[in-house]
Amino acid sequence: MTVRLTLISPATSEALKEVRFDDDGPLDPAGIARAEAAAASIPPAAATYTSPSPRCRGTAHALGLAPTEPLAALAACDMGRWRGRTLDSVAGAEAEAVALWLGDPTAAPHGGESLHEVRHRVATWLDTLSSEAGHIVAVAEPDVIRAALIHALSAPDEAFWRLDVRPLTATQLSGRTGRWNVRSGHALAP
Repeated sequence: MTVRLTLISPATSEALKEVRFDDDGPLDPAGIARAEAAAASIPPAAATYTSPSPRCRGTAHALGLAPTEPLAALAACDMGRWRGRTLDSVAGAEAEAVALWLGDPTAAPHGGESLHEVRHRVATWLDTLSSEAGHIVAVAEPDVIRAALIHALSAPDEAFWRLDVRPLTATQLSGRTGRWNVRSGHALAP
């Protein structure tokens, strides 16, 4: 059976604007307003999921979605000791570690999770969707959406940084385990 999955990236937050590794901060007022305005553009879904982060849960709420409990499989990459810090401050203090993290998907110099581990976690979840019928919506962190796309396209982990996931955009996957089609990054319209 074909699965239709819409992955929605969260609206803007202060962490996103500051290029800061997320610290569980809420959406900013403009992000909430944009999500509320886009609520009517979300097609009905048989199932709705969300990442555990406040910004994904806040986006789902502003979009008028009623997700199940947040899924750990859709959690953002665990950034360890870099959590809450800006990329510039981390790069200034740990330039070699940042270069390693950006260049090697199996590296986790921050003490958290590697991008390869995120991909594996998201791929496992994605592959379980084959038994579900109908349209599924998941509000997920950009890195989770990147991981899903890499898995769906059978791309190497190194492609992770080549994918841009803008705030409050929808990426659609249709198909089933082993064969996915992608429609990426269209903005949710108010």
